[in-house]
Amino acid sequence: MPDTYTQLYIHIIFSVKERTPLIKDSFRKELFAYIGGIIKNKGQKPISINGTADHIHILVGIKPDKSISELVREIKSNSSKYVNEKKFIPVKFHWQKGFGAFTYSHSQLTSVINYIMRQEEHHKQKGFEEEYKEFMKKFNVKYDEKYVL
Repeated sequence: MPDTYTQLYIHIIFSVKERTPLIKDSFRKELFAYIGGIIKNKGQKPISINGTADHIHILVGIKPDKSISELVREIKSNSSKYVNEKKFIPVKFHWQKGFGAFTYSHSQLTSVINYIMRQEEHHKQKGFEEEYKEFMKKFNVKYDEKYVL
């Protein structure tokens, strides 16, 4: 077979530095659209992007020739620069170091997309830290409490 065929879906989660609620409603959609553009420009497929004032969820279809770490680094650096150049907020914007990345099958996409799109509703009942630790437990990821967030 002359080509490689894959179907890889990654749910990426990361927060604003120190989980400060800096992603304001006034520019949130524009920022998420910009991040979608970053992903497309890197040859990947943005499927769903949403979040709250202090963190973001991204569901992406990724090709096997792209490192997840490299993609997240590019998303963070380019989107931080964008927020700062646009002066959406009066302070310097930074993302937190690190990220979570979790894989899903094609049959789970609708559920994951719905979860991502309902972030504001979801976080009325549960904080980001609790949510993030639940992902770690669900996916059996070992972590050190002092470094997880």
